[in-house]
Amino acid sequence: MHWIHLLIAGLFEISWAVGLKFSHGFTKLTPSVITIICMILSFYFLSLALKNLPLGTAYAIWTGIGTIGTVVFGIIFFKEPVSLIRFICMAFIIFGITGLKLISN
Repeated sequence: MHWIHLLIAGLFEISWAVGLKFSHGFTKLTPSVITIICMILSFYFLSLALKNLPLGTAYAIWTGIGTIGTVVFGIIFFKEPVSLIRFICMAFIIFGITGLKLISN
């Protein structure tokens, strides 16, 4: 269950990171409230995962999910640049996350 909590935490991290873009520096009420709720939920589920997972592993995976998710979201919805080097860098993050998960068992 702790891996599911970590995945949920990562998905909420993507949500709050994207929400920051829509909140325009917390000047728009609805996106700001949604962003703050997602932040709280992200940290809550991360804290549940940390009950059973090593701190370094959980934190790296949490931020990795957030990083990959926000990059992909930015490419798809905000027309951010697509390049081979971006995909190579994301592959390194995925390899690192996979390695950390494998050695934490």
